[in-house]
Amino acid sequence: MEKFQEVKTWYINRFESFERGLNGESKKPIHKFRKQAAGKIPELSFPTIRDEEWRYTDVSPVLVHKFDLYSISSTSDIIKKQIEPFLFNNSEYITLVFVNGIFNAGLSNIPAVTENVLVMSLKEAFEKHQSIVENYIGKNTAADSGIFSEMNSAFLSDGAFILIRKNTVVEQPIHILYLSSTESEIIIQPRNLIILEDNTRASIIENYETILHSLYFTNAVTEVTLGKNANLNHVRIQNESTKAFHISLSETAIDSSSVYTYYNLDFGGKLARNNFNAKFVGQDAECNLNGLYLLNDGQTIDNHTMIDHKHPRCRSNELYKGVLSGKSRAVFNGKVMVRKDSQKTNAFQSNKNILLSNNAIVDTKPQLEIFADDVKCSHGATIGQLDEEALFYLRSRGFSLEQARRTLVSAFAENVVENISHKAVLDYLEQIIQEKLRNENPLSESTVLE
Repeated sequence: MEKFQEVKTWYINRFESFERGLNGESKKPIHKFRKQAAGKIPELSFPTIRDEEWRYTDVSPVLVHKFDLYSISSTSDIIKKQIEPFLFNNSEYITLVFVNGIFNAGLSNIPAVTENVLVMSLKEAFEKHQSIVENYIGKNTAADSGIFSEMNSAFLSDGAFILIRKNTVVEQPIHILYLSSTESEIIIQPRNLIILEDNTRASIIENYETILHSLYFTNAVTEVTLGKNANLNHVRIQNESTKAFHISLSETAIDSSSVYTYYNLDFGGKLARNNFNAKFVGQDAECNLNGLYLLNDGQTIDNHTMIDHKHPRCRSNELYKGVLSGKSRAVFNGKVMVRKDSQKTNAFQSNKNILLSNNAIVDTKPQLEIFADDVKCSHGATIGQLDEEALFYLRSRGFSLEQARRTLVSAFAENVVENISHKAVLDYLEQIIQEKLRNENPLSESTVLE
């Protein structure tokens, strides 16, 4: 019998009560999608360290809790002043705010936009654009995406819906803010559906934050579809409670001549697992992945990425960097698949880590699987501590040891985010990075070479 059968039964029973609470919505076509996912849950197992894709990350700390569903009654009364620290510039950004997974129109800022730009909660999209939602929801997620993805689909309720119609450029960045504010042990399961049609351009910031540093579980799924000659800059910031759990799945389909640039930035969570999958569905396209994770004592962050080159003349660039202190752990497993006939592929992958503690652990596994012969591909990983000579140089110029260490680590980390085009976002990230470095456990006077 499965080790966590009791937990699975708990969520199956929660689905029954969730379904009863839908009232008339259970009669709508979207509920068929929920039912199909719910029907798969009894046959699926929660991952264990015996599973190759989860061998370094034990999710049993998540499964010892029976998280309840979020509801209106569990949503705190948040006022605008409380969310100001998480906003970049509310007058210049299109902003959707969700509190404990529930859309809050009063805290959001969605100016009147043209019919070519649809920005709203997914719940509203169920009502106004049902056929579009049905056409795209679940289309990018793989059949074997796992039990957490199916749970998200089964309890599908709310999230962000963004549709940019063809030949449209959106100048205002779109900010999706998921804010937790709960003292209850709840599960928050947002679903984001992002669609850019042909010849479009947009910037999206997907942000997970907390007001109360409590125990809860975020289980998020984001689906991105890019048409031909689309360009999307997508920044994802995870800065949740260090008592909370965060599991995410991001699925992206990239059509011909499109460019997708993704920043995955992890700072919070007791345990965070990010699954990112991108597939080229047309030729001459580009995918750029930039990852940064800063871990303090007691945190575990696991990044699993997969880029599937299915068409010729596509390019992918992947750089993930990590800084670990205290007794923390990071996992990076990046796979690039170059399929037969995907000639003229360029694929580069790199994972670099700095350890600020002798108790920190990194497990890194960059992978290339190549079935075409006319390609340029490389991958590599490094793990080390701060460069002794660089520290000596800075200290000889009057820096204290702590100042020298922070300067070197900041330069290492900020290299990942420096190309983000929005100054307000960069300033915010700089603030988080410096705060994380102030809270990390200092290394002793001795250092080793990088």
